[in-house]
Amino acid sequence: MAISMGGSAEGEPIPDMNTTPLIDVMLVLLIMFIITIPVQTHAVKLDLPPPNPNPSNVDPVFNQVDIDFLSNIYWNKTEVDLPTLRQYMRQAAALPTQPELRLRPEGLAKYEVVDKVMAEAQQAGITKMGFVGNEAYAN
Repeated sequence: MAISMGGSAEGEPIPDMNTTPLIDVMLVLLIMFIITIPVQTHAVKLDLPPPNPNPSNVDPVFNQVDIDFLSNIYWNKTEVDLPTLRQYMRQAAALPTQPELRLRPEGLAKYEVVDKVMAEAQQAGITKMGFVGNEAYAN
């Protein structure tokens, strides 16, 4: 592609190809492709079960273990010692549908006691265990 600089005759045609119509056609095609691309939605498709017309009035069964700052252990609001707690946990683990064990230590409870209770739960075979009341210590 050479550009002539005045050394040739004025009426002589320039041998370069005009690319302006080609660029216009490419821009039109690009816009058409952008318009025809389907809009991606950020949705998750779930297969939900049909609603149950007879809702169950049964609350989920759970057992709560509270530990206070004096190292007292409470099983469902009743004070127990460690061997009794071990027996209750084994009975709960032996049920056909194992209830959830909710552990609620106070903020000043000794870690050693909480650790013993968690170890007893593991040895008893408790598989559903959660901590309750942690939001009180978030700040």
